[in-house]
Order: sequence, then C-alpha cells, then structure tokens
Amino acid sequence: MDVRVTDRRVVATLADAVFLALVHRAFGAADAHPRTGLEFVQLSPRFGVAWLVVAVLYYVLMEAYLGRTLGKMLMRIQVVDEVTGRPPGLLKAVVRTAARVVDGGCGYLVALVVVVNSQRRRRIGDMLAHTLVVGRP
Repeated sequence: MDVRVTDRRVVATLADAVFLALVHRAFGAADAHPRTGLEFVQLSPRFGVAWLVVAVLYYVLMEAYLGRTLGKMLMRIQVVDEVTGRPPGLLKAVVRTAARVVDGGCGYLVALVVVVNSQRRRRIGDMLAHTLVVGRP
C-alpha cells in the first residue's frame, strides 16, 4: 500500500464519521448549550444503544460483504482478506470493528500512527483480522 491509499484511508474515516454523526443526530434531540450556544445532541439510553448498534452493524456488514463503507466507496479503497483478496467476511469484519476501540483512541490518532509506521500500512484491526486496505480503480 502506498502513501496515497493511506491519505484516502484518512479521508474515508472522516467521511464515515460524518455519516455516523448524521445518524447520531437523527436518533437524538439537538439542544443549544445555555452559555456557549453550541449545539449538542442528547440521546436517551435506549436511543444511545440503538445508535451504537447501528454504528457497529454499519462497519461489520458493509466491510464483511462489500469490503467497503460509504467513506471507502467515496475514496475508492477496499478492505480485503490478505490471502484471498476478497471482502473479509463476517468474522474478520467483527475483529476489525472490535479493534476500533483501540485504533480509535485519541480520535483515531492511534490508528494513524500504527498505519504510518507498519510495514504494510495496516492498523491494529487489520493486523488482528489479517486484512489489508487497498486502492481500487
């Protein structure tokens, strides 16, 4: 994987974050902070859990069967099994998604540092799941 794919991967992550933020907003009620006027979204516990389930399923199902989230589609990159070159399947997608707890630390700074410094430009989730993110035409 070259640096251009890494750049596209960062933009894809941001695009997915925007998409999930829109989903988050759809589940919650927006209020303005009384002193700052900044808007924030409050979720009831039930809708908070629902949003979390939607977010996890978004990554797992999209990457398992298509190898792509909406952000990856936009940036023309894909997750593949490192051996077969095909979409990773359900188990590997679950592993990749579960590893987001670590990779997503400090706003995905952990993932960025690992990707930039790893031999095959993979984040921890890719290493654990034996997947790669590759460019597609």
